[in-house]
Amino acid sequence: MENLTKPTIIEGGLAVDDRGQLTFANGFGFENVKRFYMVENHSTDVVRAFHGHLKESKYAFVVSGSAIVAAVEMTDSKNPDKTKEINRFILSARKPSILFIPAGYANGFKALEKGTKIIFFSTSTLEESKGDDFRFPIDYWGSKVWEVENR
Repeated sequence: MENLTKPTIIEGGLAVDDRGQLTFANGFGFENVKRFYMVENHSTDVVRAFHGHLKESKYAFVVSGSAIVAAVEMTDSKNPDKTKEINRFILSARKPSILFIPAGYANGFKALEKGTKIIFFSTSTLEESKGDDFRFPIDYWGSKVWEVENR
């Protein structure tokens, strides 16, 4: 997966029978993963964004609930191009999948439901990540990315 250059969904699925439910993403491997962490916001009003890395890639998996997850290419770690395309994904525990966020992208998320939990798998150790950490305001690439689209 590391050879991908754009944010990419790794499809998963559910198998349900009389014993219960099995959630899977068989196309995902842990070859380059060095750590993981799980995030849960106190409120659906909270946006955690934007946080980027030039060397570190991440994988995001929604364990419960659903979330808007956005990723945008950082052309420059100090002053990224504000006109870059925002890759916006809706991830849900009801439709299991893993989002690959390659190195060179800033990312963030907003929970759409109370109790949403996201596990992030990282290709860098915590020490490696500290020297490769770039943060931008939630509206750096515009505020509409976090809005729910009425249809």
